[in-house]
Amino acid sequence: MKKNNSWRLLLGLLIIVALLGVLIPGSIKNVDDLKLDTGDTAWMLTATALVLLMTPGLAFFYGGMIQPRNIISTMLQSFIAMGIISVIWVVVGFSIAFGDSVGWEKYGLFGNPATFFMFKDVSIYPNAELSPTFPLALFAMFQLKFAIITPALITGSFAGRVRFRAYMLFMVLFSLFIYAPLAHWTWHPNGFLRNWGVLDFAGGTVVHMSAGFAALAGAIFLGKRKDFNVEFKPANIPFVLLGAGMLWFGWFGFNAGSALAANSVAALALMNTNTASAAAMLTWIFYDASKGKKPSAIGASIGLVVGLVAITPAAGFVNTGSSIFIGVIAAIVSNYAVTLRSKSQFDDTLDVFPAHGMGGIVGMIATAVFANEVGLIHGEITTFLYHLLALVIVGVFTFGGSYLMYKITDLIIPLRISPKGEKIGLDLSQHDESYDFAYKED
Repeated sequence: MKKNNSWRLLLGLLIIVALLGVLIPGSIKNVDDLKLDTGDTAWMLTATALVLLMTPGLAFFYGGMIQPRNIISTMLQSFIAMGIISVIWVVVGFSIAFGDSVGWEKYGLFGNPATFFMFKDVSIYPNAELSPTFPLALFAMFQLKFAIITPALITGSFAGRVRFRAYMLFMVLFSLFIYAPLAHWTWHPNGFLRNWGVLDFAGGTVVHMSAGFAALAGAIFLGKRKDFNVEFKPANIPFVLLGAGMLWFGWFGFNAGSALAANSVAALALMNTNTASAAAMLTWIFYDASKGKKPSAIGASIGLVVGLVAITPAAGFVNTGSSIFIGVIAAIVSNYAVTLRSKSQFDDTLDVFPAHGMGGIVGMIATAVFANEVGLIHGEITTFLYHLLALVIVGVFTFGGSYLMYKITDLIIPLRISPKGEKIGLDLSQHDESYDFAYKED
């Protein structure tokens, strides 16, 4: 009965949000002196769709790597993010990320929640500050897709042992108190990291580092799986390959779309994205083979994703030769991090921190080194130093803040599934769905 009451509460909250949508209709302002560019608009519509495809791709990628008894739940944890974050973004998330800056002087800490509350003033016309050549509504939807995939990335670290209701609550808290402020720091014109000159073209810091450090905190907070020392084989390797392919394809929207225009920068970002991913995939396979392992589909898939992660902050700022170097170095660093993790008692189930956390860190530092005109190799040390400072700030904020969000969530709804539920698998214990219904939780 207590469980049913919590679901009724969630349903009631959603109904309240729906009523707010009727009672607080959005206003549309036609600004005549801002002209719509149809080419930019068409490209951003395409990029937005491509980025959304990444989340189902992630579902297949993670689902294929987990135990068979947890496939459905692991995949659903990605899919449910598309629903929850979409609603939260409209209500207040976009405002916190891109609303009028609240902070000191010109350095914003977060957006005013009232600026775009319930998408008020998120118009179908361009916005001089955020989307000068295409609708602000389209910019909001493009940024939404980044907000969706970030908490979904975290789930790989505690796969197989998290309560579904608790995960949904954590996702809301993380998005509002970690992701949205970090996006404001980095991408809003008044964000303090942006004003320091910290470069993050498409989310190496905002998405991947935040997800990586949150995954690290989550794995520590939830502790090891009961069968941590029992080696398991991936449930469905073709799922992993399918997911990796969908991620690679969708990442062109992720990175090239972050140019926010159909221009030469978008073309450069697309070229660098493909090149870094290819270089990282090959490096991962060759590095494994040099240690006596056979080339594997899992290794190729993880490698290409690490390359995509690492080039994300640099995609529009570096030349293609640098993108090869970034892909190679990121693959070696992440592969080594996976090896260290496998020899430890630390249970990051699907190696989220070694892949996304370390990949994001490598990408962030490499951006400061190779960025055209302002990189370290061009004799500019200021950008590099600010990136190192930002690395510390973002790491402390996302790890410490996420750990606090886990703690708050656990006080409301226990995060860790029961030992019995973990043993029979999350598919049955959390969703009553499985290929095999031989066992059910009482």
